Amino acid sequence: MAAHRRRVHGTTLMEAMVAVLLMSMCALGYAALQLRGLSANSSSMWRSKATLLAAEMSDRMRANRAGVTGGFYNSLTTPSAVTDCGATTACTPTKMAKLDYWQWSAALGRELPGANVAGVVCIDSTPDDGTSAAPACDGTGQAFAVKIFWQERGTETRLAVAVRP
Repeated sequence: MAAHRRRVHGTTLMEAMVAVLLMSMCALGYAALQLRGLSANSSSMWRSKATLLAAEMSDRMRANRAGVTGGFYNSLTTPSAVTDCGATTACTPTKMAKLDYWQWSAALGRELPGANVAGVVCIDSTPDDGTSAAPACDGTGQAFAVKIFWQERGTETRLAVAVRP
């Protein structure tokens, strides 16, 4: 009976190689899942920062009611330094609006990624549109739009918040 048995060599090696192949494919799938999760986490972090910065500008507007009712926050698109307004000098509502926008724009540049970070404050009936080059503020409606644009993974991202101060 022992003479009729033929020994098969190498089956254990093949089983081990298949197990290693399956384990490596599972590890690659897990790594891809982790990278996807990190990417989503990063994107949500930038959106959270942009939301906080939009709320900051909204609070600045609410603190300067005379500037809002005077229309000094409408169409703020290019920041300019205001040096004669601050702790030692009284500010007019116009200068305060410009100072708020200048400080806010600097915070945008510090907090958000990309070289083309921009923020716009304007009256807009459709706030969720536009790009950094053309913010699409139509000047109509009852609400101000605080629009923030930044670059994330090579594409422009926008956050728009409607504000009724």
